[in-house]
Amino acid sequence: MRGIWRWLAILAAVALLVTACGRGGTGAGDQQGAAGEGGGELTVIGPWAGPEMEQFLPVLQEAEKRLGVTIRYQTQRAEDLAQVLPAQFEAGTAPGDVIFMWDWWVKEHADHAVDLKDIWEPEASAFRMPAAEAEGKVVAVPYALTVKPGFWYRKSFFAEHGLEPPTTWEEFMALLQRLDRIEGIQAPVVSGDGTGWPLTDVVEHFLIAFGGPDLQRGLIEGRVAWTDPEVQAVFRDRLVPALEHFSDPMDWTQAAELWWQGEYGLYFMGNWLTGMVDEPSDLGVFPLPGTKGMVAATDYAFIPRHSPRVDKAKELLAFLIGREGMELRAKQGGKLSNRTDVPADAHPDVDRQVAELLEGVELLPDLDDAIGGDWQRTFWDQLKLLWVQPDQWQGVLERLEQERGR
Repeated sequence: MRGIWRWLAILAAVALLVTACGRGGTGAGDQQGAAGEGGGELTVIGPWAGPEMEQFLPVLQEAEKRLGVTIRYQTQRAEDLAQVLPAQFEAGTAPGDVIFMWDWWVKEHADHAVDLKDIWEPEASAFRMPAAEAEGKVVAVPYALTVKPGFWYRKSFFAEHGLEPPTTWEEFMALLQRLDRIEGIQAPVVSGDGTGWPLTDVVEHFLIAFGGPDLQRGLIEGRVAWTDPEVQAVFRDRLVPALEHFSDPMDWTQAAELWWQGEYGLYFMGNWLTGMVDEPSDLGVFPLPGTKGMVAATDYAFIPRHSPRVDKAKELLAFLIGREGMELRAKQGGKLSNRTDVPADAHPDVDRQVAELLEGVELLPDLDDAIGGDWQRTFWDQLKLLWVQPDQWQGVLERLEQERGR
């Protein structure tokens, strides 16, 4: 049996190498010449490719100078890593020294993760998001943030039509009505869709804005029913009236393009939208007035105990999550600092707007991702129904509660 695991580990390593090369995996050290001479080499595996990778590499390049090592970066999705890491761990090997992975997955494989308590505890009080803990260890630490802040608009479009971001619910509904009357507008709000998740983001934002952060947590934990009067009130009095001004669902990347071209006035999306437009400086964003919470996610990093360079990997990870490393990442754009001691103005202008929105709000987990499983797929399907038949909202809530109870 042990021999089978070793063969699987070899095959997995080949798969990792092929995939990394095919996805444009690169080494930060390639641009630093002799930065790592005499100091060895570290491999970092993360999910970022394209522009996101380019924003991360300067941070690794600075780490190379400070640590005196060469750092190689490989792009690997968490979904792919989940398939190959168990076999490699069983064989006593690891494809990287620092790996970005789902926190829940690292918890499930805690016996293969190095305890990071010594580098986490000095920094923990500055972080917005918690570390992942299991078996009495800190098995993974949080890195940069992505958030879902609210409705995006083009500043130039608002200026052309004399529009202002709303500060009350009444102003929000009045804005939608004004957008409805603008010639050439297909709908005030474009509805991005994929497997269903962009629609869920809108619903969660309404639940948080008008039910509060505890309603979001209660629905995730199963303490609150989907047929609860408070949930019904959010749907009946807020979401359903607003949906009259939303488009039918369409592919979320197509939605972004059409919105940017001026066919729609508003688009609800995460802060990664800033990397999808030609002129990020023309972006503005606002949450529903009065909201006290925001859905956020972070990338978690761990060190496999099978790494031959654990001490050096800890030094690298300590730099990444430290104030200087986090501020350097914030300056590159596309992600937000997870640390409260990195000022909003450390981010580029468009990201600074979002970073300022974090002040005074509670960061919350993504509802459908937190629940997952068959219920998540039901949620996606039911929201697609709701978007085209808003009057069916009661049946939607009943179905969600029925599925949640299984």
